[in-house]
Amino acid sequence: MIGPRHRSTLAGDDPAPGVLPNLFTHNVATLGSALVLNQSYEPLCVIPVRRAAVLLLTRKAETVTPGDGFLRSETMHIPVPSVVRLNRYVAIPRQVGASPSRRGVFTRDDWRCVYCGSSAETIDHVMPRSRGGTHTWDNVVAACAPCNHRKSDKTLAELGWRLPRAPRPPSGWQLRGFRGQRRPDPAWEAWLPRHGRERARLS
Repeated sequence: MIGPRHRSTLAGDDPAPGVLPNLFTHNVATLGSALVLNQSYEPLCVIPVRRAAVLLLTRKAETVTPGDGFLRSETMHIPVPSVVRLNRYVAIPRQVGASPSRRGVFTRDDWRCVYCGSSAETIDHVMPRSRGGTHTWDNVVAACAPCNHRKSDKTLAELGWRLPRAPRPPSGWQLRGFRGQRRPDPAWEAWLPRHGRERARLS
């Protein structure tokens, strides 16, 4: 996640006493989340809509894509933010752990089976561990249970399957952004790098 020296940019303090609480005339828990873009338009993280509104009110960010509805107070109303862009660039470490996590693999592969495109339920080692495969980002993919069972301890060459792309470590924004949720909001698609869209060719 974002380190301590970056927290001032995404601070969640109210812009002024009484302003923000009065702005929300309904339960903020129903407002969902907003995607935060760096000044360079690179996906940075996902935060609650309330926090995104604070960034807008303190002029630390601008709205790129509005969501549904408005946040209102007696003196102002603003569209519910869906995508916001920071007004200054924030440098973020790009280190990704060497050992893949289950959620990290699902997030990278868009929660889809790389073999057939259906919903992923398991992870699979492309080169089976029983045959020397490693538990690393370049050898672990998301898979549905039927494909995982069918593949078993076979190699792709033995099955005549081919991956649509070589597995690799996920982008930092994927691990930062979707740690607490399953799938990205469709309204964010234009701002997210394409990932997990293709399907493998099965025999």
